[in-house]
Amino acid sequence: MNIVIPGGSGQVGQLLQRALGGAGHAVVIIGRGEKADVAWDGRTLGPWADAIDGADAVVNLAGRSVNCRYTRSNLDAMMTSRVDSTRVVGEAIARAARPPRVWLQMSTATIYAHRFDAPNDEATGIIGGDERDAPAYWRTSIDIAKAWEAALAQAATPRTRKVALRAAMVMSPDRGGIFDVLLGLTRRGLGGSIAGGRQWMSWIHERDFVRAALMLIDRDDISGAVNLAAPNPLPQCDFMAALRAACGVRIGLPATRWMAEIGAFLLRTDTELTFKSRRVVPGRLLAAGFAFDWPDWPSAARDLVTRSGTGR
Repeated sequence: MNIVIPGGSGQVGQLLQRALGGAGHAVVIIGRGEKADVAWDGRTLGPWADAIDGADAVVNLAGRSVNCRYTRSNLDAMMTSRVDSTRVVGEAIARAARPPRVWLQMSTATIYAHRFDAPNDEATGIIGGDERDAPAYWRTSIDIAKAWEAALAQAATPRTRKVALRAAMVMSPDRGGIFDVLLGLTRRGLGGSIAGGRQWMSWIHERDFVRAALMLIDRDDISGAVNLAAPNPLPQCDFMAALRAACGVRIGLPATRWMAEIGAFLLRTDTELTFKSRRVVPGRLLAAGFAFDWPDWPSAARDLVTRSGTGR
């Protein structure tokens, strides 16, 4: 297959490029910087759109990283980068003489409500924004996620099937990714519970992410929102305990809420990424017969720790 990945210069795009290219597919990265095969600005049509004409599939990953302080300017950049890139990819597909048969559009599991009582699947999950026990500014992340998916829904691409990937944290041993950060903290003895550790963590192993993406490309009967998350999320305290066990680290110092706030400030990130309870399950993938190679975090953590020495 010929697969085009706008916004593919980041961690997820690079792991897709490695896996898909290794499986014999032709992969074209559209983005900024030296890792891109074709350059674009993420906002306007240009010569890059020629790569989409005749492609079998488009996987749009473009969007400013959420790993930052949630200042007004950063939140605005998150919104515009996601909405503008989705809109312009839709325009490129609509104008293509031979449009791709499927468009996988990155979204986020953050669209669901902060909750502890039950998991969120695609059919019964609660979209967030109205939680009484969540800071008001968290609603902005929900607004961004909904606008992101709305831009996909509004794209006039009748010959192209559309799938919104509501992805949880993609765990890979690549340098600079979320797993690399958590692993570093754990090895320094800082991998304990945060603010009590009751908040749920959803995740997906990189190889299951790639396998799920390929299945969604192949399955013409699946469209709309699909949760990309392992079927067994777990509370943050248990998540970190499993990671400590995989590392052979006995001690993980816990962090209170105020300690986590200071740490997030020093790391120039936001505590929503840690405090929000993301209990997301892959209802549609399981119903479609997808079998996870890594359904449970302890075994996935052991695999990732073993492979972390190579970064692959």
